[in-house]
Parts: sequence; C-alpha cells; structure tokens
Amino acid sequence: MTPAPVRRARFIVRGLVQGVNFRHEAVHAATARHVTGRVWNRDDGAVELVAEGGAAALDDLAHWLAQGPRSAEVEAVERLEMSGDRRYREFSVSYGPAC
Repeated sequence: MTPAPVRRARFIVRGLVQGVNFRHEAVHAATARHVTGRVWNRDDGAVELVAEGGAAALDDLAHWLAQGPRSAEVEAVERLEMSGDRRYREFSVSYGPAC
C-alpha cells in the first residue's frame, strides 16, 4: 500500500498567542492528527509553524489553529503551501525559525 502524499504548509498565527501555552498545545493538536513539523514564537508576538501531513490533517490543524487553546485569542491565521519532501519525524517546539 502506498502512503498518502505529504503536504507541507507554513502557518502564522496572530493575536494573543504567546504566553498562553499555545506552542505546547499545538504540539498535542498536531501529534493527534499525525502531523509532523515544528512551532516557535516570533519576535512580532505571533506563533509560526511548519507542518507536514495529509491534506485533511493539515486542514484540520488549520481549523484548530484558528481557535487555539482556551486562553488564546486568535485574530488571524495565515497559511502558505510549501513544496519539498518531508523533513520532520515528529512535531516539536523549537526556539527559532525553520530553515
């Protein structure tokens, strides 16, 4: 059986998303959807992610990002589709932008 094609996307989540456990909860949300990648805080107060997985899984993660954890106040989510091969084996917090 051939595995489903992997999609890649970069998300930028804006609003009250730092200091509210957003990254930790994003790891749980992504892992539950079998999405790999990484998440980090940006200097401008946003949270950014690179996520890899099936199309439906990325769409579902995007829906979760628009809500975020209970204490977050998400104002906007930007999504940019990316090309390339899978780079990550798990989803984790990182402390700087993805290469």
